Amino acid sequence: MLEEYRIKGRRAAEISASVERAVTEGDLEPGQLLPPMRELALHLGVNPNTVAAAYRTLRERGVIETAGRRGSRVRQKPAITARERIRVDVPPGVRDVSDGNPDTALLPSLVEAFTAAATAADREPVMYGDDPLDPELVRRARADLDRDGVPDGPVSVASGSLDVIERVLTAHLRAGDAVAVEDPGWGSVLDLVPALGLRLVPVGVDDEGPLPDDVERALREGARALVVTDRAQNPTGAALSAARAKALRTVLAAHRDVLLIEDDHGHGIVDLPTHPLAGTTQHWAFVRSVAKAYGPDLRLAVFTGDAVTVDRVRGRQRLGPGWVSRLVQRAVAGLWASGAVDAGAVAASYGKRRDALIAALAERGVEAHGRSGMNVWVPVPDETGAVARLLHAGWAVAPGARFRTDAGPGVRITVSRLAAEEIGAVADVVAAAVAAAGPAPARYYA
Repeated sequence: MLEEYRIKGRRAAEISASVERAVTEGDLEPGQLLPPMRELALHLGVNPNTVAAAYRTLRERGVIETAGRRGSRVRQKPAITARERIRVDVPPGVRDVSDGNPDTALLPSLVEAFTAAATAADREPVMYGDDPLDPELVRRARADLDRDGVPDGPVSVASGSLDVIERVLTAHLRAGDAVAVEDPGWGSVLDLVPALGLRLVPVGVDDEGPLPDDVERALREGARALVVTDRAQNPTGAALSAARAKALRTVLAAHRDVLLIEDDHGHGIVDLPTHPLAGTTQHWAFVRSVAKAYGPDLRLAVFTGDAVTVDRVRGRQRLGPGWVSRLVQRAVAGLWASGAVDAGAVAASYGKRRDALIAALAERGVEAHGRSGMNVWVPVPDETGAVARLLHAGWAVAPGARFRTDAGPGVRITVSRLAAEEIGAVADVVAAAVAAAGPAPARYYA
């Protein structure tokens, strides 16, 4: 090992940086065993406690894992190797249906909203010590949450769904705690959890959301938090049904000490009702991003939760960014007030394309999933082969490896910018790619 890659450094920070750099550059591969601490300390001429501190830092950053006497090794999916890097380079002339972006034609114009917000800011600039929350944004957000049955709680604002998820996890958990996550699920969450020094516990998901038996197992085995996507789950399009939500509430009621985080990023682009789980446990958070309906660059999400959780998140925000720009908050409140996005029309547009692709694939004998949102998940027997064949045929899809841990292979197709006349063509090449690899797996979830 020491001959394959020479770890360097005299201080713990230098040693950990050397290992992290080697993992990033591919000199140390996932699963590769690291030298015993005493052996490395002798080699570097440092105290074993220095190496122990370096390894501890690497574990907390999600780069390595330690299994007692079996030693320390690079994680199979180290946090510093972000899943966003697991993507297909799209050459000229290839149709890209891999990126997960909304249809820009369905996004509202921002000019009027920001002009009005800037005019208000000129009249009354926001200064240090002012209220970090725009009252109109909070009022409208709370009214929407009330209509959807989300329990009462203080409303706050952060820089997107992932920002909320990170802040809520760190507000309650410590390094080494386990977090139950959907599998397949949002790749950014699958990266974030180990990057925080937490352990991933995958739970299976079908079209109606997380599987209750898997959630029960994860919580019984010690998971201290559960992250659930309410609608438009990425990558499968799953949406919590009323029956599934009831079953999950029953599971959670027996584990009230578990931290529950609900991500409803599909708000504004989905016409299925929300069935929130919030309030079943002592500590919880419910978050809604404006990215999919109003534009990713707005970087804004509203969230609510129990008073302790929201207060902890706000306190940590004050020590970091301070607040989310009131200018952006005012602009989003203005967009909501003006009805700039017709949620029903947007949901229908995505639903028409999604349903057409799923139906076309079914006609060709290919299983596909996409109950809501802008993505379709297709189980495939050979993920690498399918991605390569599709690319050769002129279509770039997202490899399923970006979204799964234990779940079976698959590919994600973003339908948001698919034209009606393209549906048959993409279904043909997907069917051909699946047929070339043999029978598809029986289940698309873990």
